Amino acid sequence: MEKPEGGEASPDIGTRLRELRKMHGLSQRELAKRAGVTNGTISLIEQNRISPSIGSLKKVLDGFPMSIADFLTLDLKPRSRVFYEAKELREIAGGPVSFRLVGRDTRGRAIQMMHERYTPGADTGEEMLSHAGEECGIVISGILELTVGGEARRLVAGDAYYFDSRLPHRFRNPGTIDCVLVSACTPPSF
Repeated sequence: MEKPEGGEASPDIGTRLRELRKMHGLSQRELAKRAGVTNGTISLIEQNRISPSIGSLKKVLDGFPMSIADFLTLDLKPRSRVFYEAKELREIAGGPVSFRLVGRDTRGRAIQMMHERYTPGADTGEEMLSHAGEECGIVISGILELTVGGEARRLVAGDAYYFDSRLPHRFRNPGTIDCVLVSACTPPSF
């Protein structure tokens, strides 16, 4: 790509569209059908033989759906790891309460994902937790007693929660077997 005088390189619309279409597992014909254009139009754009107008590009991107801004700025190649084996989850608590973090750290991330385990009687502590953000989770097995803002509820496998983390909260396993859950928090708090 050549840089226009005094500016940044022009985005390669055709290559970006082809990569995005392939990522979504779509043929040119399938994308054309979704977008309400001919597959010839998709082909010509991908070959950079035509430069679509803003309106035409918006119509094509509605087939994903995706905004023009996202299309032009999205990094189509992951910059960091995507997949993690169970043994690679990083333990950040240990003991009766186990928090295993997806990824080595949360710097630069918008979300924190964890696999949590509470042994029978385990508790996050008498002092309620509170921090900026939101969190949610799904109980995989066992019983979780969750207190949020003075309201307590026992959750079992399949039950879920979602709350504003600024509200005082506490997690406890009142059961006789380990409680396992998968949780997410944004922004990361650990």
